[in-house]
Amino acid sequence: MTHLQAGLSPETIEKARLELNENPDILHQDIQQVRDMIITRPDIGFLRTDDAFILRFLRARKFHQADAFRLLAQYFQYRQLNLDMFKNFKADDPGIKRALIDGFPGVLENRDHYGRKILLLFAANWDQSRNSFTDILRAILLSLEVLIEDPELQINGFLLIIDWSNFSFKQASKLTPSILRLAIEGLQDSFPARFGGVHFVNQPWYIHALYTLIKPFLKDKTRKRIFLHGNNLNSLHQLIHPEFLPSEFGGTLPPYDMGTWARTLLGPDYSDENDYTHTSYNAMHVKHTSSNLERECSPKPMKRSQSVVEAGTLKHEEKGENENTQPLLALD
Repeated sequence: MTHLQAGLSPETIEKARLELNENPDILHQDIQQVRDMIITRPDIGFLRTDDAFILRFLRARKFHQADAFRLLAQYFQYRQLNLDMFKNFKADDPGIKRALIDGFPGVLENRDHYGRKILLLFAANWDQSRNSFTDILRAILLSLEVLIEDPELQINGFLLIIDWSNFSFKQASKLTPSILRLAIEGLQDSFPARFGGVHFVNQPWYIHALYTLIKPFLKDKTRKRIFLHGNNLNSLHQLIHPEFLPSEFGGTLPPYDMGTWARTLLGPDYSDENDYTHTSYNAMHVKHTSSNLERECSPKPMKRSQSVVEAGTLKHEEKGENENTQPLLALD
């Protein structure tokens, strides 16, 4: 086993071999072949090219070297084309900090039965006078930068649940094609994460309409992995077991505390009533994995910690009532 696989469980190493074509005997050769392609794109500044960094792109593209290099190039090109988004790209940036405090994104502490990390977005919590969509996207990308440092998550991947309960038409009107495309390019085309599913729950009719706007920007694989569940808990639980979900989604866990992930990134002295000056994390200089951070940061009571969704909002439906549960979108 190469040092690049150190810390991985035997089960995860075997999963990487079977599902991602990861071979420890030629791992360094695979990485070097991707690195050798960098010379073909002199227009892009590749700011990081170490073995561990390139490996996450190989894992995200199942060790297809050309695809991994394309993703690596798009990762840095996206940052070059959107310089303002990545200026002061750390947790104590005022815009990112506000988004994190308001629960964008939520990150569940435990992983699902496949070892995937579950991210939550409660759409109605978007206070448009407080957070721009761009800052919410920055907070999501920063969070993924932290989480992807964990090699287990590079292999097992992520799930995203978006709850549209109480998301108004006025809020939806701010989701223009241009900013939706910015998000799709940042997450689908330019980030080395494996998304096993994107799940919409309690979506109103106008979210279906928004889907028609973003569909041209989605890859076929992307369309296959986004599911519209409506208020059907049964279909959600068939894909994510209730024991891994908070009560808002009919799970057995307590209601999600919106401050959990913000406390992890902002530090143990987190308080949602303060204007922070404390810097505890810079995404470009990660020293610890997110699991270590979570253990070091103890939760504290918050006033802005409750989801707008109360337990039991979703309901079970009988068979034949789940026409909205067909997979419509996906990220790979």
